[in-house]
Amino acid sequence: MGGRGGRVGARDEAVQRAANQSAPKVANLGGRIAELFRPHRGKVIVIIVLVLAVATIQVFPPLLIQRVFDEALFPASGVVNMPLLLQLLAIMVTLWVVSAGIGVAQSLLTARVGNSVMGELRTKLFDHLQRMELAFFTRTKTGVIQSRLQNDVGGVAGVLQNTVSSVVGNTVTVIASLITMIVLSWQLTLVAIVLMPILVIAQRRVGQIRARIATQTQESLSDMTAITQEALSVSGILLAKAFGRQGDESKRYADENDRQVGLQVRLAMSGQIFFAIVNVIISILPAIIYLVAGFIITGGNAIVTAGTLVAFTTVQARLLMPMMGLLRVALDLQTSGALFARIFEYLDLKPAIEPPADPKPVDERRMGEVRFDSVTFRYPDATPDERSTLAGVSFTVSPGTFAAFVGPSGAGKTTIGYLVPRLYDVTDGAVRFAGVDVRDVDPETLTDNIGIVSQEPYLFHASIAENLRYAKPDATEDDLVRACRDANILETIDRFPDRFETVVGERGYRLSGGDKQRIAIARVLLKDPAVLVLDEATSALDTVSERVVQQALDAASRGRTVIAIAHRLSTVQHADEIHVVDAGRIVESGTHDELLAAQGAYFELSQAQRQFDR
Repeated sequence: MGGRGGRVGARDEAVQRAANQSAPKVANLGGRIAELFRPHRGKVIVIIVLVLAVATIQVFPPLLIQRVFDEALFPASGVVNMPLLLQLLAIMVTLWVVSAGIGVAQSLLTARVGNSVMGELRTKLFDHLQRMELAFFTRTKTGVIQSRLQNDVGGVAGVLQNTVSSVVGNTVTVIASLITMIVLSWQLTLVAIVLMPILVIAQRRVGQIRARIATQTQESLSDMTAITQEALSVSGILLAKAFGRQGDESKRYADENDRQVGLQVRLAMSGQIFFAIVNVIISILPAIIYLVAGFIITGGNAIVTAGTLVAFTTVQARLLMPMMGLLRVALDLQTSGALFARIFEYLDLKPAIEPPADPKPVDERRMGEVRFDSVTFRYPDATPDERSTLAGVSFTVSPGTFAAFVGPSGAGKTTIGYLVPRLYDVTDGAVRFAGVDVRDVDPETLTDNIGIVSQEPYLFHASIAENLRYAKPDATEDDLVRACRDANILETIDRFPDRFETVVGERGYRLSGGDKQRIAIARVLLKDPAVLVLDEATSALDTVSERVVQQALDAASRGRTVIAIAHRLSTVQHADEIHVVDAGRIVESGTHDELLAAQGAYFELSQAQRQFDR
């Protein structure tokens, strides 16, 4: 399994790097992004109303400015109209205060909706990944998955939080400003907007470049996260120190970090020239407007008063800034589209193992029975020239029977253990649990009735109690004590000052291998399954630890069906039945004594181990 996972991981990594130049293709991307807001459509409508209110209010101050200049400060009479000036200024101040208050409320609601959508997207992605089959995780780096959840979703946060309000607000402001400008002077309006189409075309080109760089940036972040997860885990640090490769790991991280820095600089600068040009245009347009106004006034073709000119340039500023805001939003949407595509690419993955649409009930009278009917299995990534991992395997394990599967490495023993709880689906034939094909059984039924103790038990960086209650969240302390006593680990736990509240460390590194294994056994005992799958549960232990753990396994095996995948024959000599697996087939079956007497494959394995033990 390890070799297969490493080879496939390397191949997938090469495929990923080859695809880094462009974002994944996702149909109807805009519609799917909009769909994320559907649960919050009521709040979105309120946000739109508030944005419209702010945008509408902001149209009036420029018109008031025109009256301030033409009617209050510089009236035809030549005398300042102080009462009118005070009245107009009071109205302007009131509008600004009201606009600011509405803006704060709109910003608060926008932040809540945006962050809620982002949180729901992250949860949806996590939940979807939980349903993916085991094969997906054996061929995908953990760091890459973490990057999709954290970096990609985090990268679209700004779009989710600001797009709706920005698009609606800026659009309304642009339309209202254009109408106001036309009312003030249609000639000046033509001058003010003549360059806008060019800016829109330039924005699309810049957006395409930014989207490509953003995809490469996220791929680099994925690689950095994967390196961090691999190199800074307890196992990774131990491996690096054992082989003196800390410098190489640091260089590997530094090289990817340099690539990330370069991509971030390119991403930051890819739109700066564009926006610099936009800023220059915005800066010089008032001067152009003044020049054109001078020609208009000189020609006598239209009346442009000082108030009209001041009001027009004020509105013009209100047009250009929202216009620039729309260009920036469009640019951000193009850039974030690459990230959304990566997220939806994962959400579109179809689990290879789906629960049955109409689950069949298992036969309670046959609870604990496991049967293989002519099972053939090939791993999904197997090449055409690879042989099947299992080929025509058939056997029946009756309820309460201890069945052992032995054989050389790569024979297919572990695969048998994985097929029982339906971690993989068979290629041909059927695996039956309590008389029903596991593909037709409710997954919860399989989970509740099948327990697994693997060669490398996984413990969380949490207390012993938390690790145990992972199997049964409502377990009392008496339940914990009983399970740990049966697993032969209670005395060890009692030696710790904090007993069950002792934190075991990353992957349980504060505990010995035997202690971790016995806690894993206690965890399974809390679950109390009808079938127990032991996947070489003692092969990594020393002789003393093996003896202690074997006693715990014997206790755990009582009263339930046991399928033991074994490397050391000494651990299964007492099994009710032993099946010898070789090249994906069962070549011998019987008890320990019967198989030794037959002097076949089992006898040869026994002799080889006896020679090795000497």
